[in-house]
Amino acid sequence: MRSLFEGVPARAAWALVCLIVLLYAAPLVFGGYVLSVLILCCYFAVLGQAWNVMMGFAGQLSLGHALYIGLGAYASGALFFHFGLGPWIGLIPALIVAGAMGALIGWLGFRFGIRGVYFALLTIAFAEFVRILFDHWGWIGGSSGMFLPVQNRNIDMDAASIANAFWTLRGPNWVFYYVILTGMVACLVIVRLLMRTRVGYYWLAIREDQEAAQAMGINVLRYKLLAVVISAMMTAFGGVFYAFYNNTLYPESIFSIDRSIELLLGVIIGGIGTLFGPILGAFALTWLGEGLSITQEWFDIAGLKLLTYGVAMLAIILFRPAGLWPWLRRLLGMEERRPDA
Repeated sequence: MRSLFEGVPARAAWALVCLIVLLYAAPLVFGGYVLSVLILCCYFAVLGQAWNVMMGFAGQLSLGHALYIGLGAYASGALFFHFGLGPWIGLIPALIVAGAMGALIGWLGFRFGIRGVYFALLTIAFAEFVRILFDHWGWIGGSSGMFLPVQNRNIDMDAASIANAFWTLRGPNWVFYYVILTGMVACLVIVRLLMRTRVGYYWLAIREDQEAAQAMGINVLRYKLLAVVISAMMTAFGGVFYAFYNNTLYPESIFSIDRSIELLLGVIIGGIGTLFGPILGAFALTWLGEGLSITQEWFDIAGLKLLTYGVAMLAIILFRPAGLWPWLRRLLGMEERRPDA
């Protein structure tokens, strides 16, 4: 606990604790649409935090992170569909498969000196290759998709029914909300603790100057691979949640580059290389998107959502290139002693 809040101003620590308490209390006040939007906010925060480990802290650009969402979703979804294994059992092979794929991509890229935009193209290529493979794999439904059995989301409010709903992820929206919210908090804590260790310092050194880090004796290949594997496994958790929350999986959509771009927008808005930036960006962008969707329907303005996203990205790049969180942190006097937190 001490290392978790070490270097964090008391005001910032209390603000974070209060925010988490309020988020856990949200289902007591909100339901329906608002709770669904909050689920999306936490979901994109998890994915953003995962991508941020690889790009924001280790400096390795990936534009194919939808690959790990899809692998996590299909690994757990197929086990549930064919063998009736629940999501928490399916989570284990999902993490293993995604981590192994991340290690393979990372080893191929880093072993042969592929960096920057070329490494990003490699991640896109793997995502497309797996999409085509899954499109023709009949066991998981192929291009026709896989549909997980859906149960009535109303449950009896007794301990056994609630425990079963959490175990099977077959229940009302508040069950999914608490699962993804806890996942978001867990990812924040894990990354925070990692950044206080030698691993975190090595990642930052590699991000700033890979040659200098290597000259200092850091095993660059090992720690870059570690960043990719951790990022892939965190993303796969989001994929497992996606499978059981949406119940429908199509290779064409889940492995698409649009999904990869979607998950990194919040990080760019919030602040790449910061801990709270992906969360702030995910909440801001999701609520903005929902508001624009409603406005677009009311006034029948085609393309309003995409146009506003583009304007928001342009404004961030021009006026707040470091993202919203570093600026907001300074504004509120919550700066830490370390610039990467």
